[in-house]
Amino acid sequence: MSLMPKRVKFRKEQRGKLRGNATRGNYVAFGEFGLQGLEPYWVTGRQIEAGRIAAQHFLRRQGKIFIRVFPDKPISKKPLETRMGTGKADVEYWAARVKPGTILFEIAGVSEDLAKQAMARIAYKMPIRTRFVGRRVAV
Repeated sequence: MSLMPKRVKFRKEQRGKLRGNATRGNYVAFGEFGLQGLEPYWVTGRQIEAGRIAAQHFLRRQGKIFIRVFPDKPISKKPLETRMGTGKADVEYWAARVKPGTILFEIAGVSEDLAKQAMARIAYKMPIRTRFVGRRVAV
């Protein structure tokens, strides 16, 4: 099942711009290892769910997976061969805004090589370049 909000204040949203780097959600907070996005993009709820399923299938109920992004942006799309005008189209899917540096997924409770392999499977499902990161050591 695709991720989407239970309810929203406004049904449709303007597109907006994805400028700059992530200032929040840009470090590993819950797990020990994470998958960091390196490009600005709208990641759909289906893509997030596909990554989650791929990782859970690979890990076979070991460890814990944390999803750090949520698709809260409604993306509307007009049907093909439709004339201009007639208002804004209906919501087609929901997307999460991912800026460079955003942590997409985290894993806890598994070894580093197992986490790396699981994150590689998630990265195949993502439409952007990503990198494997570890938790920062607090001094």
